[in-house]
Amino acid sequence: MRKTIGVFDSGVGGLTVVKELIRQLPNEDIVYFGDTARVPYGIKSRETVIRFSIENILFLLKHDVKLICVACNTVSSFALPVIKNHFRVPIVGVITPGVREAVYATQNKRVGVIGTRGTINSRAYELEIKQLDPSVKVTAVACPLFVPFAEEGWLEGSVVMQVARSYLQPLKAAGVDTVILGCTHYPLLKPVIKKIMGKKVELIDSAKQVAVEVKNILAAEGLCNGKRKGSHKFCVSDNPDWFKSLATRFLGHDIKDVTKVSLS
Repeated sequence: MRKTIGVFDSGVGGLTVVKELIRQLPNEDIVYFGDTARVPYGIKSRETVIRFSIENILFLLKHDVKLICVACNTVSSFALPVIKNHFRVPIVGVITPGVREAVYATQNKRVGVIGTRGTINSRAYELEIKQLDPSVKVTAVACPLFVPFAEEGWLEGSVVMQVARSYLQPLKAAGVDTVILGCTHYPLLKPVIKKIMGKKVELIDSAKQVAVEVKNILAAEGLCNGKRKGSHKFCVSDNPDWFKSLATRFLGHDIKDVTKVSLS
């Protein structure tokens, strides 16, 4: 019996993680849950985020998952230690893999982090970087408009460039040589960020690092699926049509079915 990788997020952003999982682990079955009825998580209290996360995991466990990937920076910031203690299944967040790669990549010990206000205010990236290497100087900046830009398909043009330039100015001033994209929507804006930060600055895409981490865990546990190409199932708590229309942008291809489910 083939077991599945479970992935959840508050909305569509986690599909950048799914895209990487499909690319790096083409034989794995994946079930994705987007909590679109309760998005965004970034403005909710820590207790609420923990409660939502537990409910999301309980839903995924019904699909016989062998590993759960938390493709949400807010959950990874607020809830990960708590939910890891609640469940026996391996749970991977988006923060640790990105941090590890950034600390490894930086040459001048100056790392920038961009994310939503909730993620930046939690200081989760900063604390984890300092734990790994106290000598690294971290500049963290909230870029709240990047999420609507990604969802509306505003991925280039003068307005996007102007906003991005304004957001990224503190990182340029700090002379960072490495920037963590601390939100799963941000990989869509990589070309704009790269253009402003310059070719010499390394962009760390957490989605890529998460997929590497998942791959390593499955290999170590002997849980990798065999030869057959993986199947992919998408579930949401509300508005499947909206999700479907955005999924193409995030995954790079259309998806046929999105199932609306109730968590209760």
